[in-house]
Amino acid sequence: MRLVFRNARIALPGGATVDGDLACRDGLIESVQTAGGNGDEEVDAEGRLLMPGVIDAQVHFRDPGATHKEDLGSGSRAAVRGGVTSFLEMPNTSPPTVNQDALNAKLKTAAQKCVANYGFFIGATPDNLKEINTAAPACGIKVFMGSSTGSLLVDDERDLEKIFADGERLIAVHAEDEQRIRRRMARFKKDHAGKKMPPRLHTEIRDEHCAAAATEKILALAQKYGRRLHILHLSTAGEVARLREAKPPWVSAEAVPNHLLLNTADYATQGTLVQMNPPLREAFHNRELWRGLKDGVLDIIATDHAPHTLEEKSRPYPDSPSGTPGVETSLPLMLTEMANRRCNLGDILRWMCEGPARLYRIANKGRIEPGMDADLALVNTDDYKLLTDADTFTRANWSPFSGRSLTGWPVYTVVGGRIAYDNGAIRPGARGAALQFN
Repeated sequence: MRLVFRNARIALPGGATVDGDLACRDGLIESVQTAGGNGDEEVDAEGRLLMPGVIDAQVHFRDPGATHKEDLGSGSRAAVRGGVTSFLEMPNTSPPTVNQDALNAKLKTAAQKCVANYGFFIGATPDNLKEINTAAPACGIKVFMGSSTGSLLVDDERDLEKIFADGERLIAVHAEDEQRIRRRMARFKKDHAGKKMPPRLHTEIRDEHCAAAATEKILALAQKYGRRLHILHLSTAGEVARLREAKPPWVSAEAVPNHLLLNTADYATQGTLVQMNPPLREAFHNRELWRGLKDGVLDIIATDHAPHTLEEKSRPYPDSPSGTPGVETSLPLMLTEMANRRCNLGDILRWMCEGPARLYRIANKGRIEPGMDADLALVNTDDYKLLTDADTFTRANWSPFSGRSLTGWPVYTVVGGRIAYDNGAIRPGARGAALQFN
């Protein structure tokens, strides 16, 4: 199968662009700028931007156990709609992904359902030290220090020490202090006995100190054992400052669009829809997270796509679940910020394509070069489109960014050299593949 894009503006590593054609053959990029010969399928890019597919390194697709919210099929369809060609999925499903059997079951389901490439974390518990280091293929170990369900909470320092002390796999951590959260929740519930608790209290209960204390603890463990550590969804200026002060080369961190583009002012209009963990912060945290990305203190952007139904999200706080959809909007959101001159194409490639591939050692992904996997997004950066809930591909059918006018929506998304998303529709027969980790 030979796929050729004609008349494209091709994004090269580093953010430079070149006008020309791009050819893919048998799942790989064959040539850049000049194609030569005909393709089995040819697309006139009409001068649009052709870039590497996004790698979303943190999603929750709820499969198995809560597929009324999302499953691997619907989540991957939402992914390619948004130019995401590969995703890494979290282990807090039901049953959780904590051993080889559970991982095998997910891989089997993904092979049947997914139209994007897929990889999975193995979840740490206090009791599965052997499995987290041997189950394969896994992109890393996920540790929930706060805000988990079922058996995946690991907040005891002795258990954390054992996980960091044994093995070599990257450890990705949701860093919030569970004990402080519980104490503050109990206090706020007591203070509001008989009264409604407004959703904005979520930010006060899970305050900056919850994040700072947990981040400090895992940084100490990573330093002690020289262990590869990735800190998920940083949300505070203090954490950015702490990493800027001293960040070992084996430590990395990420931001998510919610914490970059939303803040506590959004509770007034969206209420529990923007309830998430870690929570929204005041606007000055947005600015510091952007600064951390720009100067390299933060390494990548992921989404923490965590869908719930509108019915579930409409429950009164604190009975409402935390989390929002995001996998299909991250690239248009960032390309819109690029249009607003908040970042450039090189930044986006570093944060969303090259960076995740490098950090998680994903083979042959993240750049447009001959011989690389042909995972691509052809995006329209000339026009703007108003996002509405009805437009979304996620099974949850809503977005916290509904009502925003965004540019950079994909026209075509290519997975493994074949078009998966085509002008608003998923191509019949589209399939992703299991990611390989070096």
